[in-house]
Amino acid sequence: MKVSQQLGIGTTGGTLLSIMGQLGLHDMLKTAVLAAIGAVVSFGVSLPLQRWQRKRK
Repeated sequence: MKVSQQLGIGTTGGTLLSIMGQLGLHDMLKTAVLAAIGAVVSFGVSLPLQRWQRKRK
């Protein structure tokens, strides 16, 4: 690995670890649940839009 790549990996790892130390388990679970809900809604909206677009062609 190049030095710049090692520096980037180290910086990213340190940033993530410092954030994890400040956030509680409740905050991380809430974020995960909201991300899952957002993904489901996005997928649910994209399916009808794709079908609608196919019908228009």
